[in-house]
Amino acid sequence: MPAKPPRACRKAGCSGTTVERHGYCEAHAHLASGYLMQGKYRGSAHQRGYGARWKRIRDRVMLRDRHLCQPCERENRITPAKAVDHIIPKFEGGTDADSNLEAICDPCHRKKTQQESIRARKGGVGSK
Repeated sequence: MPAKPPRACRKAGCSGTTVERHGYCEAHAHLASGYLMQGKYRGSAHQRGYGARWKRIRDRVMLRDRHLCQPCERENRITPAKAVDHIIPKFEGGTDADSNLEAICDPCHRKKTQQESIRARKGGVGSK
């Protein structure tokens, strides 16, 4: 199969070229947020530390928390959990210890992840 011809980077004013599907040159690949979430630059789940070991931890925490969302339960709501989340995120020094993990539903997980992302952008580790 012939190589793709390079095309101009999607970043305004950039003279770089790319053959990547997202359309950004290597210097601007971080701007392809949707593409990043597909794992190309983020790494696979296994590379990020979520392999067989994590599955065993996740199963244990889900059982402990009765497959119920803990943030919802603290507000007297009963909601099925879909994931296990780090109470203190790893980027802020959190660990995979059971005491730092809780079952969480998708809406609570999205809200918490969004808040963590804002903190990370505003100042990094330990910012509130």
